[in-house]
Order: sequence, then C-alpha cells, then structure tokens
Amino acid sequence: MGPFRFDRSGSQIAIRSIFPLHPDKGGCTCWGRQFIWRVSVMALSSPSTGKGIALSLVCLVMLGIMPILSNLRGADVGALGFAFALSAWQVVFAAPLFVWERDRGRRAGLGFDLPRRERGRMILVALFTGTLFGLATYLYVLGIEKAGATNAAIAIQAYPLFAILWETLFLRRRKRAVELALTTVLIGSLYFLGTGGTFRMSGLSSWFLVSLGVPFLWSVAHVIIKEELRNTPITPVQITFFRVAISALFLLIILLVMMPSGLAAGFDAFVQPMSAIMGLIYFLELIVWFHAVRHVDVSLASSMTAPWPALTMVLAVPFLGDAIAVHQVVALLIVIACVYGLTRASLRA
Repeated sequence: MGPFRFDRSGSQIAIRSIFPLHPDKGGCTCWGRQFIWRVSVMALSSPSTGKGIALSLVCLVMLGIMPILSNLRGADVGALGFAFALSAWQVVFAAPLFVWERDRGRRAGLGFDLPRRERGRMILVALFTGTLFGLATYLYVLGIEKAGATNAAIAIQAYPLFAILWETLFLRRRKRAVELALTTVLIGSLYFLGTGGTFRMSGLSSWFLVSLGVPFLWSVAHVIIKEELRNTPITPVQITFFRVAISALFLLIILLVMMPSGLAAGFDAFVQPMSAIMGLIYFLELIVWFHAVRHVDVSLASSMTAPWPALTMVLAVPFLGDAIAVHQVVALLIVIACVYGLTRASLRA
C-alpha cells in the first residue's frame, strides 16, 4: 500500500491512497491502489506544511470538543432530536457555500448533464449514503450520551478495523504480519475498554457496541462515495451539502414516525443554542479538513488528528463531571499507538 501523494494539475488535486485514515469526511476517505480522487478547486497557492499542520491541529480541537458539546445539550433534548437539529444546522451553514459554488458554474457534479439512468443512480446513491450518515449521527449522539464521552470517542477510533475488513473482503488485499498484529492489539484494547477493564464478556457494554456502529456506518458510506468521486464530477462541497440535507430529512422522518410530537421535539431541539454550536463546529471541521489536505499529505493530517479522544477525556472531567478510570487511559494510549503503527505500516507497504 503506497503513501498518499498529491498530483496538482491546474485546478485539480489527485489524491492516491488505499488506507482510509480520516473517518468522517463525507468522501475524503480513499480506497483502492488505482483510485484517484479528483477534487475541483480554485487555483491553489503554494502549499505550506506549517499551515497544513496548524489546520490539522484545529481539526483535532474540534473533533475533541464535539463529544463534550453533545453531552452539554439540555436535559430535555433527546438524542434523536439533537441529531436532527445539528444536521439541520449543518444544512444552514453549508447552503451558502453550495450556492456560491453553483453560481460560479460548478453545476456538472449535480448530474444535470448526465444521462437519465445515470442521474437516477446518483440520486439513489445520495439517498442511501445520506441515510447511513444520518443514522451514524444519531448513534454518535446516543453512544456519547449512554457510553460516555470518553468511551465513545475511543470507540470511534476503531475506524481502521472496518477499513481493513472492507479491504480484505472487496479488494482482496493481504495483510502483512505487523498489520495483523497491530489489528489484533487494537481489537483487544477496544474489548478491554468495552468490558470496563475486566475482559469479561458479561461486562461488555451494549452502548459501547452502539458507538462502534458509528465508524462501521461511516466506512460503508465512504466505500460508496469513493465510487461517486471516481466516476462523476461531483465536488466535495456538493457531497457535503447533499449528505447533511438528506441526513436531516431522514432524521426528521424518523422523529415523526417514532414520536407523536416529533415535529415539535425537532423544533425545540433546533432552537437550542447548543444544537447550532454543534452543527457549526461539525461543519467547520469538514471544511478545515479539506483545506488542511491542500497543504500536507492526508497521512500527516490524519496522524495529527489521531489523539483527539485524549482531548475529549481531559475536557470531560471539568465540563461533564466524568471520572476517568485507569483502564480508559490505558486503552486510549494503546489505541492511539496502534493507529500510528498502522499508519506507518501503510506508508512503508
């Protein structure tokens, strides 16, 4: 597996890789040795490694505080309502950028010029992946509430496990001994954390398993989005906008089905200041990430953001009143070490 490489030509970037290092980027994840992601962008200025690292650290901060913000919402705001509200706020923040890009003539990715059959397929893919992201957002909020901000944050770092699963099943890529060893240790550390440091199956938290559903759904959606980025001219801004719009619609439908007063609950959650703040931070994190990888390789940017659960752990004590156990610290250190090890192994392959 080769390293991430940037090929700049005119107003396009080509990113080559096979290891998905950054989970929730709505299409930022890359799969397949021959896969080239071309992102339409404005003419780029000279890349700056320092700026790329600084932007990556900004992403780390935002990733670390999002679980805290999720659990700081009002006690009367449920997980489903909050997930819908923050998704709706993301639509609000993404819409101006989407309109700006459209007005600059970037309409090709919307499918207007494609054959009817291809346009219909794009719509179905958008609906399906948007639904997956919507469900992942709900599990994100629910898992952080029930499993705790620290446990859920560490669980989300299991994303490489699902990446390895898809590579093995669909790309038939054989793993080296070091990768298999690191994967085994990573699985063991997550099991250790999920059982509360006991290693007993009876102590395995079901809410920890719910949190593991977040990276699982992200990885499935990213496999599909990768194909769209390769085969259609859709841009990251368009993907981001349609992703959050469809996610918000999906969660609103679930609200209406699951709760008699779902519409009122959704509106009440939407007007909560914390919903707007969470939606803004989530949206900005996506945008800052895209700018970070203009300046540095995705592998470097991902390595810089990997320790974000440590920030969540530190902030959870004063802001949420959580007590951090020794087994959580141990599990976090092992998980971060394994993620870095898998990153280095992928670059040397």
